[in-house]
Amino acid sequence: MMTLKRPTIGPLISVTVAVVLGTYFAFSAVQGEYGILRRVQIEAEIEAKRAERDDLRVQVDRMANLTHRLSDDYLDLDLLDARAREVLGAMRSDEIVIR
Repeated sequence: MMTLKRPTIGPLISVTVAVVLGTYFAFSAVQGEYGILRRVQIEAEIEAKRAERDDLRVQVDRMANLTHRLSDDYLDLDLLDARAREVLGAMRSDEIVIR
């Protein structure tokens, strides 16, 4: 008489655990906290912040130039006149204002 052997369940469990762990680690590598997609997002944020920093540097340089031109050591009369007109709303009697 021939007897049938039942397949052992141990290898099936170990293969299932290996597949589940492999899937988990693959998912974490792609979408986890330190995954590929997060890295791409961080690099995009870094590039945006660098562009913002460069814009702020341009503004600071412009303000430093204007401040220097209005300082006691170097006075630009045209700039002083333009600022006074802008702040005080003043104009000369021979000017025409179009709004």
